[in-house]
Amino acid sequence: MNGSDGVNLVWLIGCLVLVVSALSVRRMSLNMLVRATLGWAAIILVVLFAVAHRYELAAAWSSLSNRLGLEEQQAEGSTVRIRMSADGHYWARVKLNGVERNMLVDSGATVTAVSQDTAKSAGIQPADGLPAIIATANGNVAAQRGRIADLTLGPLKMHDVGVVMSASFGDTDVLGMNFLSRLHSWRVEGNVLVLEPVRPTAGTETSQRN
Repeated sequence: MNGSDGVNLVWLIGCLVLVVSALSVRRMSLNMLVRATLGWAAIILVVLFAVAHRYELAAAWSSLSNRLGLEEQQAEGSTVRIRMSADGHYWARVKLNGVERNMLVDSGATVTAVSQDTAKSAGIQPADGLPAIIATANGNVAAQRGRIADLTLGPLKMHDVGVVMSASFGDTDVLGMNFLSRLHSWRVEGNVLVLEPVRPTAGTETSQRN
């Protein structure tokens, strides 16, 4: 083997080493990419499942919390007490025409508001007439007006409650001041929201339209 052949052999071996090294690095990167892709796919599937079955999951969690004594909403006679959630808000378990939803209790909202999905499930029909203009965090939005025939929050029962509905509300349902104002009183004690019903007296109407 002459010197020229030796140099060519060295170059050939060097090239082979570089190719093998490149393939090894690429193979490792591909494995990592596959694992990362599968991981994100699993996360996306879990999120999609949770969104699609959010109401069933909420009901299951409520049932489990009740069994473990962790229930955030409790009734003491005709008074309802709701503990503050981890997000700093008060969420009430409410039935709208018999359909159960978790609703945000918001004293800053003038009127009770529900998503279109909730309105459809509860059979809340939009009323005729001009839409209501509602101020939201994203600006003013137009919403359809309607009436909730029966609203139940534990032992608290109301009839013919005004409501607005719009796709712009997303999935959040809100109990507003037109609900709170029909109570005898509502207040916050520590981190617990206390809702007390009107005490009926002889000759006094126990409910009013809002």
